[in-house]
Amino acid sequence: MRDYRISRGVALRAFAVLQQDGIAQPTPGGRWCVVRAGERTERRPLEDRIADIVTDEGLEVGAAFPSASVLATRFGVSRPTVTKALDRLEALGVLANGGQGKVRTVRAAPTRKERS
Repeated sequence: MRDYRISRGVALRAFAVLQQDGIAQPTPGGRWCVVRAGERTERRPLEDRIADIVTDEGLEVGAAFPSASVLATRFGVSRPTVTKALDRLEALGVLANGGQGKVRTVRAAPTRKERS
């Protein structure tokens, strides 16, 4: 708003019009997200979407997990964002970290209770 020198009210009215046209949608936290044509938005937390890889791809306990760089490209986010999500999955016991430069492995299959 500061860059375009408009008030908050003007910005909110503009986003309301964009929402009616299906171009923008509200997101949690009072923010707005522009929706590109034909693009489906995923609202689940990144760690939930990453945990789904274990079940969707049928990874067994001890199997190598994709790297943060691969996941960043796959989900269209930055590598540090993926690293934070992977750290949360490690804290839940879903993934095991092999250390710097080593491959993460699957420690246990995620359950819905662990991810919530």
